Amino acid sequence: MAYDGIVISNVIHDIKTECLGGRVVKVQQPSSDTVTFTIKGFKGQTKLYMSVNNSLPIVYIADTLPQAPMQAPAFCMLLRKHLGNGRLTDIRQPGFDRVFDFVFEHLDEMGDLTERHLIIEIMGRQSNIILTDADYMIMDCMRRVMPDLGAALTDDSKKDSVRILFPGQKYEAPDSQGKLNPVDEEMPFDRDVFEKNLVSKSVPIPKAIFTSITGFSKSTAEYIVDAAGVDGRKSFADLSADETDKIFDAISLTIKNIKAGEYSPKLIYVDGSPKDYLSITNFGDKTKEADSDLDNADTISRILIRFYSEKEKQINVRSKASDIKKVLQTAIERASRKYDLQLGQLADTEDRDKYRIYGELLNTYGYELKGGESSLTCLNYYDNQEITIPLDTTLTAQENSQKYFAKYNKKKRTCEALTEFVKQTKEELDYLLSARHSLELAENDTDIAELRSELEKAGVIKKKTSSKGARKMAAGKPLHFISSDGYDIFVGKNNIQNDELTFGLATGKDIWFHAKKMPGSHVIVKVKEDDMRLEDVPDRVFEEAAGLAAFYSSGSDESDKNSAVESSQKIEIDYTERKNLKKPPQARPGYVIYHTNYSMMAAPSLGNLQQLT
Repeated sequence: MAYDGIVISNVIHDIKTECLGGRVVKVQQPSSDTVTFTIKGFKGQTKLYMSVNNSLPIVYIADTLPQAPMQAPAFCMLLRKHLGNGRLTDIRQPGFDRVFDFVFEHLDEMGDLTERHLIIEIMGRQSNIILTDADYMIMDCMRRVMPDLGAALTDDSKKDSVRILFPGQKYEAPDSQGKLNPVDEEMPFDRDVFEKNLVSKSVPIPKAIFTSITGFSKSTAEYIVDAAGVDGRKSFADLSADETDKIFDAISLTIKNIKAGEYSPKLIYVDGSPKDYLSITNFGDKTKEADSDLDNADTISRILIRFYSEKEKQINVRSKASDIKKVLQTAIERASRKYDLQLGQLADTEDRDKYRIYGELLNTYGYELKGGESSLTCLNYYDNQEITIPLDTTLTAQENSQKYFAKYNKKKRTCEALTEFVKQTKEELDYLLSARHSLELAENDTDIAELRSELEKAGVIKKKTSSKGARKMAAGKPLHFISSDGYDIFVGKNNIQNDELTFGLATGKDIWFHAKKMPGSHVIVKVKEDDMRLEDVPDRVFEEAAGLAAFYSSGSDESDKNSAVESSQKIEIDYTERKNLKKPPQARPGYVIYHTNYSMMAAPSLGNLQQLT
């Protein structure tokens, strides 16, 4: 189920139950797109989390709130001024759309009681938080929206379609696009409305539902159709009268439950992972098969926290690392172009020996020339084949020979210099790719800070000036797994952790794994005894460790990482004892060399390994 109008109505119902009439005791803005409120009511303090992040716009009752910066942004200060110590008097959902309208009473500077509206629009990339006065005049927005003046001047039809969100403008709710408001008392959802607005559409039934009723998402429509026992691939024209009645009854029951506030949130698990969530009660037929995998929670907010916690953590980490990602991508593109250019220049020197041979043959057979010839045909004593040498008619045989030797020497010097440059550029490119891979593995602020510090030392990004008295962040920890046979397996999440694992934690007999010729994590298997030989370790340990090395490499598809499902794609993995590894002087973090190793093919997989925190 999507975060649609039904889920929002459930969230509003819970917030009203918890803190309607309560006072705002704290307003914070942890990030550029997130605002948090702490409201003290009759039931104690309630924490509200409001995010308009492009990837995950959401509002819910939170158990804990993210830490806010010491200095509040300007928008946060405005909210504190107009909503601080204010009383929450109502929460509305205009048009049953994906919009929250929080209504507060607040004393202004003159001590007069005033009304303020905090509007949160959950509209994907157009999501916004807007503060208005009692007359819905905009005081400010988290994201100000102005029309494209150039487009407006050339296209009058776009003038009225642009919704301006700017201080001093009148707030207008998003256009309903002619959809029905399912909870509108003035136009209740009856049979006539159903026939006129839904049955007349010649599209698949779920699409007819979610394109006709506000707040109903595609997934909600599909649940309704399944609950009615109707094939969702059909249109209303393909249904019998009895099937049409079932669709009408299912929609009516859904609307009835919404109006009565009869929510029963459930979280659906598939293979131990959260797959979907439900907010309303009449989808029994859809969930009968998964009853054993249903998790009944107290509130929709707790379900949202469980369902989106991992995704939200990834979004927050990616957001904080966006500047690193941009710099890395630019550096990788620059290094790739440089590497390709150098390879092309190096390829141009591959024919250098031809000019040396031309020079030698001219020294040998040049006495036959009388002057003014354009070429010399002679026997190449290196391969006993006849060869024709082009000549400059204005030069003597000796001068032509010197010209070819000069060309040979130039290409030889270029080749020698470029060979070293290509090696350095390849090492730089490999390092940047490994850093990007580390960024993909980052799980928290510590991982991001470690990577930033590493890139600053490498000169990839500019070093930030640390404020006086800033706290030193604790070192990040590598991933720790326990194999099926009880062996400890460690996985580095960045190059610093890779070095610490390989040259700090690991001892000579421990086994090191790494994806062959591609960026990836160092994987260390700790042997149980110092005198244990490689062949004494169970084969299953090698398979599981190689699966981890493949999973945490750039060869593993990102979707596999998110689903933790074994991929059919196999990657070549090198493994060897730790004692066979060396780190060259002045080498970048994470770089090692080895000449003794074994290889095996492994599919990216976490298997059934137990992960320790």
